[in-house]
Amino acid sequence: MPGSPIVHFEFHGRDREKLQNFYTTLFGWQIEAPPGMEYGLIRETGAGGIGGGIGGRPEGPMVVIYMQVPDLDATIRQAESLGGKLLMPPSEVPGGPTIAMFADPEGNPVGLVKGE
Repeated sequence: MPGSPIVHFEFHGRDREKLQNFYTTLFGWQIEAPPGMEYGLIRETGAGGIGGGIGGRPEGPMVVIYMQVPDLDATIRQAESLGGKLLMPPSEVPGGPTIAMFADPEGNPVGLVKGE
């Protein structure tokens, strides 16, 4: 899918609060962490930057970059035909976009966001 922009990023780790404090202190990011959620949203990171998130993950660290594509299913099929593996089928985020995730042939997680 040429031209698919990177629209979101995520850092995950066992200690979400520690990661959020680390990145807030290091880069001055403003993180909104709703009570009861193991996730904090990073709004646009500055001039030309994109937003992201930091979440808890018992399995340990993981970084995910999300690309915007017009058709999640078609992109997943193409990724699989190239040696990728489905990690998460298209799912609606409550109050947010529809997302999906696959692993590239080396096992790196890649996120997709449905968009125009």
